[in-house]
Amino acid sequence: MKGGGVFLPPKRRWKGFVVAVLGLVILSMLVPLVFLLGLHNGFHSTGFASDSRSSAPVRIYERAEEDASWKPSEGAQSRHVDELMHRLEPNLSKDAIKEIVEAKNKTVRNGVTQVTELKNDMVKPSPPVREDVPETPQSEDDSKVGDTTRITEDSKSVAGDSEKLCELRFGSYCLWHEEHREEMKDSMVKILKDRLFVARAYYPSIAKLSAQEKLSREMKQNIQEFERVLSETTTDADLPSQIEKKLQRMEAVIARAKSCRVDCNNVDKKFRQLVDLTEDEANFHAKQSAFLFQLAVQTIPKSHHCLYMRLTVEYFRSAPPEKDPSLDEKFVDPALHHYAIFSNNVLAASVVVNSTVTHAKERGNLVFHILTNGQNYYTIKFWFLRNEYKDVAIQVLNIEDLRLNNHNIAADMLHLSMPEEYRVSFLGVEQPTSLTRTAYISVFSHSHYLLDQIFSTLKKVVVLDDDVVVQRDLSALWDLDMEGKVNGAVEVCPLRLGLLKSYLGDENFEDYSCVWMSGLNIIDLVRWREQDLSSTYQRLSQKQLGSRERVVGPGTLHASLLAFQNLVCPIDGTWALSGLGHDYGVDEQKIKEAAVLHYNGQMKPWLEIGIPRYKSHWKRYLNNDDLYLGQCNVNS
Repeated sequence: MKGGGVFLPPKRRWKGFVVAVLGLVILSMLVPLVFLLGLHNGFHSTGFASDSRSSAPVRIYERAEEDASWKPSEGAQSRHVDELMHRLEPNLSKDAIKEIVEAKNKTVRNGVTQVTELKNDMVKPSPPVREDVPETPQSEDDSKVGDTTRITEDSKSVAGDSEKLCELRFGSYCLWHEEHREEMKDSMVKILKDRLFVARAYYPSIAKLSAQEKLSREMKQNIQEFERVLSETTTDADLPSQIEKKLQRMEAVIARAKSCRVDCNNVDKKFRQLVDLTEDEANFHAKQSAFLFQLAVQTIPKSHHCLYMRLTVEYFRSAPPEKDPSLDEKFVDPALHHYAIFSNNVLAASVVVNSTVTHAKERGNLVFHILTNGQNYYTIKFWFLRNEYKDVAIQVLNIEDLRLNNHNIAADMLHLSMPEEYRVSFLGVEQPTSLTRTAYISVFSHSHYLLDQIFSTLKKVVVLDDDVVVQRDLSALWDLDMEGKVNGAVEVCPLRLGLLKSYLGDENFEDYSCVWMSGLNIIDLVRWREQDLSSTYQRLSQKQLGSRERVVGPGTLHASLLAFQNLVCPIDGTWALSGLGHDYGVDEQKIKEAAVLHYNGQMKPWLEIGIPRYKSHWKRYLNNDDLYLGQCNVNS
């Protein structure tokens, strides 16, 4: 008993050791067999999501399973790499495909994707998509978010939406870029970049082969030579004379590299790295171009700056004109037709006044009030002193010098602020994968809510934005029955308040109320004062500014839309046509029929980036004979 107790444990340990040795022997036999059959080609490198591009390795695995004696030849490996390159050509970026898949599986009934304030369109990132929107029930097929086949179908079906996805991100820049795309003479440069791309992918694998030192050295030399040439070249005309011979040598080296037995996983990884770098570079250049576009939007052209300086200097050099006492009576006479224009652009304001006067049937009862800031006050004042517009009375006011009786006015309202413009992008209802239901809207700014205080003796006033052109007599607006409403405006009914739930806060509003547009607005100042609309706006604006969940703008969109809720009188769409500052496809017939053309958007007609086919409607009302316009090359 004692001896048996001594020898039992060693026997158990020997049994475990024998089992371990047998396992290692079996494993050592299986591993070479796996590599012999080529099964390792069926696995991808980590760090890249599985998608439809994994179909080729699966086919190789099935073939090996059918015929165990089959071995991948050199031609098969080359075809595998070529197929891999073909699959790596993305129809859309990975981010775009991700957005499309998310949109496909989130059919938003009233979901806004983005609301962006145009003046900060390219500087600040757009607000995120709200996750608390309601979702519609999905079928079993729709619930398969990771179905690679469905991703491929979605990518193909929305390939035409790539431009709209660009607009969703960069706004008007993408529209302008597509319209002004130039054909680059760089076909040979593109070929050189393609060959360099392939050589870089193969070089790390070839460099590891000790038997291919000569090929590795030649490939490295060709890669360095191509990099040097391409660093100094952007078009075919800049290429050296011997470039075709260099290209032939590179192609010969690549052909020899493809004939070598290399680890396809290494080539796969290198291709993926190069694709990512290329996407990052393209994304960088897109952002840079969009920023430069935005800079052109916000920067005063050199010729305009010259004009402002000349007019300001001449104002102080000239003798002050004699003041007509009858004008003071016209400025406060409620029986006349009063037009209010908020502007810091002398050319824009002059076009609005000139086009309105040109088409007016009775000019003697027209009064224009141009409200500007202290910086541009003397420029605009001197312009309208020099240029007479028939019998029209024109008053230029510095909003910063106004002395108003209401002490509750917010300080920021006493500084000129122009109408706020927003680009609103939202998902379609019928086609949830369409990300490009985009609308450009404009609303009143802080300064507009001083109208009842500035024009305390008036009953009605027509507010015109300075980016409009009048093509018809507007006197009929004064006889419009506003049905007790405050604001007569053109509505944008494809965009309703229900689509802006995420941005309107917890205030009560009707989901199906249409969004209204500034540009041309007839304001009943009597009803405005009765409703105390200015106080309502200040309350909503301050509430939005104090909210921690503020998403867009300085509260103007939120406050303006809610302040005028149920107080907007819709006027016929032929009164004002919007979109000439962002839409290249406005119907010419509608342009002819519209009473007012509104250049809302970033491509204003006085800028070089303005849409050329619409500029003529604006330029015809510019006083081209003015001396200072010619001296400052404003017309060039």
